[in-house]
Amino acid sequence: MFKSLKDKLKSVKKGFGSRIDDAVINETEIEEETDVSVSVADSEPEKLTGTGTETQNVPKTDETVLTTADSGSDDLEDDFGDEYPEDEDYLPEIEERTQTEEKPKKKGFFRRSKKEELSLVSDGAPKKKASFGSKLKVLITEREILLSEKDISEPLEELEIILLENDVAFDAANAIIEQMKTELIGQKRKIRTSSEEFVTEALRKALLNVLGEGFSLTGYIDTHEKPVKVLFTGVNGAGKTTTIAKVAHYLKKNGYSVVIGSGDTFRAGANEQMKTHAERVGVKVINHQEGADPSAVLFDAVNYAKAHNIDVVLADTAGRFHNRTNLMNQLDKIRRVINPDIVAYVDEAVAGNDAVIRSEEFNNTVGTDVVVLTKADMDTKGGAAISITYTIKKPIMFLGVGQGYDDVIPFEPQKLVDELLGDDE
Repeated sequence: MFKSLKDKLKSVKKGFGSRIDDAVINETEIEEETDVSVSVADSEPEKLTGTGTETQNVPKTDETVLTTADSGSDDLEDDFGDEYPEDEDYLPEIEERTQTEEKPKKKGFFRRSKKEELSLVSDGAPKKKASFGSKLKVLITEREILLSEKDISEPLEELEIILLENDVAFDAANAIIEQMKTELIGQKRKIRTSSEEFVTEALRKALLNVLGEGFSLTGYIDTHEKPVKVLFTGVNGAGKTTTIAKVAHYLKKNGYSVVIGSGDTFRAGANEQMKTHAERVGVKVINHQEGADPSAVLFDAVNYAKAHNIDVVLADTAGRFHNRTNLMNQLDKIRRVINPDIVAYVDEAVAGNDAVIRSEEFNNTVGTDVVVLTKADMDTKGGAAISITYTIKKPIMFLGVGQGYDDVIPFEPQKLVDELLGDDE
């Protein structure tokens, strides 16, 4: 389910992670160069002037040599010896000064040998200093970093294109991008996991923000007066009748009694189709002859449920498009007659943006409380599931994921996001 979107989100997560790692590495390299500069600057005075003791004990030989040269003497040894008598303590000091002058210069951080990388801890045992790689690992997992929009502009653009290509509505895609910016840009974050996991959590929050909280039908039934009346609406061929049979089977498995009202009196064969489904799942169906007033059929179904203490009434209606005025007026009449607790709009997940547009039109015309998306198992993109909730501000109740009566699952945003962002195929 939603395989295309899942694969592309995996790619864009790596893109985000790579850009964040680049930003961290650049910052680390700048700090290392700063450390080297400070180290060299601190060592310069020692190399140029030596210690105070050495400066005091060095004789002023330059002045003597110049005087001797001016005098024209060829015997430098005698002249040097006459002015400075031989002294046992003096010669080692000259030797010490020479050793100081020949002392090799300190090497920078990147020129140290492995031997120089060893230091002694308090117990005298050698311990290797942290390498650049280990320092980078600590930086990524422990340190706070500050990301700019420039750092992640390219993967943000890639993410937006991926969402739009996978039938995510523009407004929903824009909401995800803005949430990603809020999570990643302009705030100090302590990254205790890998950069890709850091991005995954940001993307997870963005998707959950768009998807909302879902809707539990069983939870609603448990907290409301019975019978709970659920009216199913939608366009032709979206799978309303089959979905009603699946939901009836689901509720029966969970211990609820159900009656179905066959309100699609417009389509030829609709009554027979619903009877067949009802027999297979073991629930009662109320129907009239073809062409009857659907409001009357559903009114009888509600009265049957009240008389027999039935928990739930599932009301079917004929498929229609929002621009068919007479059919929309009929739907409005049904609402007035049975006063449904829940109006469920049914459409195909594979319809993508078309499903989003139609759901918005139905919501504006007759109202919608929840959404059911069929054929979600055939949808590789996932755009409708992500977009509908954000567009009409109504939760998704069920996803149809196959042909069997068991193939309907409650919509749980957290599980969907886990599947989209997970590593398992």
